[in-house]
Amino acid sequence: MPWAVVYYKAPDGTTPALQFLDSCPGKIDAEFTAVLDAVAGAPPPRFSGGGKWEAMHGAMGGWYEIRLTGPGREQFRLFCLLENGTHDQLTGRGLQRCAIAVITGMRKPWRTTFAERDYQRVRELGDEHRTNYPRRIAT
Repeated sequence: MPWAVVYYKAPDGTTPALQFLDSCPGKIDAEFTAVLDAVAGAPPPRFSGGGKWEAMHGAMGGWYEIRLTGPGREQFRLFCLLENGTHDQLTGRGLQRCAIAVITGMRKPWRTTFAERDYQRVRELGDEHRTNYPRRIAT
């Protein structure tokens, strides 16, 4: 069975990943959706990535990112966590099945790097997501 794709909902009711996707050029938004669908159908533990779906390392260990390049070589990143576990664990999180939790996204000019404070903000959103039982999500 394919995994679900869910979007983290912040305490104020906003959905950072959906807001990010709305700010992306249409082609990039569509490509993010296509990659998420492919990963969910694989499912994630077996998806090879093809350079677009990548496991992160170091302080971002446990995270996955979708990496796309847009107009003018602008870099777009979508940050995700995997929601897997036993049926009881998933039910406790308010999930019907394993899911890719899309947390937020960022963009940057080509050949630049995100600052540690940018990654810290992503981790904080992920930590907040994981503390909720059931998860606050949009589908």
